[in-house]
Amino acid sequence: QVQLVESGGGLVQAGGSLRLSCSASGSIFSINAMGWYRQAPGKQRDLVAVITSGGSTNYADSVKGRFTISRDSAKNTVYLQMNSLKPEDTAVYLCHADVLNVGLPVSLAYWGQGTQVTVSS
Repeated sequence: QVQLVESGGGLVQAGGSLRLSCSASGSIFSINAMGWYRQAPGKQRDLVAVITSGGSTNYADSVKGRFTISRDSAKNTVYLQMNSLKPEDTAVYLCHADVLNVGLPVSLAYWGQGTQVTVSS
């Protein structure tokens, strides 16, 4: 079993910044991709950013140039630096990890519980 714990959400004014963190723990052999998704009330869950074990990144068009994803593989932690925040960035942000568990031949997807980000205008 693997647990993902997010932190760093909160309330910020438009134009401000926040940094989210997500740490994975448990029966981990290795972690492939880690990423962040977000879900606003009444809307679908959308990819925000993802980073592979090799460091390749991909971003949603809406956050390119404003958000930066990074990871510390030694700590099984992924970060999301969010700058120039806009009210439309308001959502619950969820961490995702594709984990190869100890003793299992295939990787499994895990989700964090989510952290609320609210951007006021």
